[in-house]
This record gives sequence, structure tokens and C-alpha cells, in this order.
Amino acid sequence: MYSTLIVFGFYACMATEKGRELLLTVTVAYRRCLFSYRIFKRAEGEMVMSIGAILLAAVGIILLIVLGILIWVIGSYNGFVKLRNKTEEAFSALDISLKKRYDLIPNYVETVKGYAKYESETLERVIQARNRAMNAASHKERIEKDNVFSGSLHSLFALSENYPDLKASENFIQLQEQLARIEEEIAGARRYYNGIVNQFNTKAEMFPGSLIAGIFHFERMPLYEVNSREEREKVNVSF
Repeated sequence: MYSTLIVFGFYACMATEKGRELLLTVTVAYRRCLFSYRIFKRAEGEMVMSIGAILLAAVGIILLIVLGILIWVIGSYNGFVKLRNKTEEAFSALDISLKKRYDLIPNYVETVKGYAKYESETLERVIQARNRAMNAASHKERIEKDNVFSGSLHSLFALSENYPDLKASENFIQLQEQLARIEEEIAGARRYYNGIVNQFNTKAEMFPGSLIAGIFHFERMPLYEVNSREEREKVNVSF
């Protein structure tokens, strides 16, 4: 029925000039609307594609940033681990020399005691300082106690200057030579250890390394520490 009406209206319009003009105008208007609709759909598709490309590029940039941050975190973490391992190695070298000194001093004191029997109080203070340094529990305490022990050695050396027979003793001379070599080893090992610890602490305190140190709990290390007493080698001195 609708198709019959459409056909009848078409022929009716074609029968007159004005009808033909009206039909032409309607046809042109329809074609223009159709053309405009197609352009709109194409633009809409291109706009969707453009938005998709922008979103894809944004996701890519974000992934690259995340990847860069991840690589930096891994590199910084590994850097801290390497420095920490180096400090352990430096500490081991320092500890070996300190262990030698800890074990040599009792023999040194016994030798001095044979010539300076009335200096027992001074000698006892040296032994006590040495024992406290060896038995220190924390890193900070170790440093403090070892510094006290090193200071007590100066009084021991000064004491030996008052006894010429002691200075002439062959055993005492040998002990002094051994102790002098050990002190040189300690000084060299301490310098190296402190240098590595300074590198670690500087890295942990400066930005952005401080962020990694805080996240992974890389704490500041004390200088000139001794925190291990395992496998201490006894230094025997024959008299």
C-alpha cells in the first residue's frame, strides 16, 4: 500500500513542471543529507581512531617511564648490595689485624709484668680495655671500646720506657716488632674500610639514592667497626 502511494505521488509530481522542480529539490536535498551523513560517519571514525592512537601512545609512554624507573631501582639496589659486600670484605681484612693485636697484647703485658711488677694496675687496665673491646655487642660500642683500648696501649708503651732492662729484652723487642707490623696492617685496613663505608653512606644519604636506601632499609654504617670474633687465630710468643 505504501509503495503504491509513493509511486502514485512520483508520477503526479512528474506530470507538472512545478512538481518536477519540487521532486528535483527533494532529491538534491536527500543526496546532500546522505553525503553529509557519510562525511560525519567518516569523521567520527577518524576521531575514534585518533583518540585510540593517543591513548595507545600515552600507555606506551607510561610503560616506558615505569620500565625506566624499574631499571633504575634495580641498578640502585644492586649498587647498594655491591657496596655492602665490599664493606664486609674490608671489615674482614680489618678484623684479621685486630684479632692479631687482641691476642698479642696478653703476651706483651706478661713480658712487661716480669720487669715491672709494681705497675700491675696499669697492666690490668690494658687487659680490661682489651676484653671490653673484644666483647662489645654493638657496632657503636665496638668502635668506642676499641678506641679506649688503643688509648690504653699508649700508657703501656710509655711504661716500658721506664725500664731499660725490659727494652733490652730480646723477647720484648720481638713483641714490639710484631706489634708494629700489626699496627701498620690495622692502619691500612682501617683506611680502606672507612673509604668503602663513606661511599656507602654518601650513596644512602644523597637523593635519589636515599629513596632506595629507605625502601630497602640500607642503613648508615659506622666507621672503623669490628663486629665478628669468629675463628680468632692465637698469636703465640715464645719466651
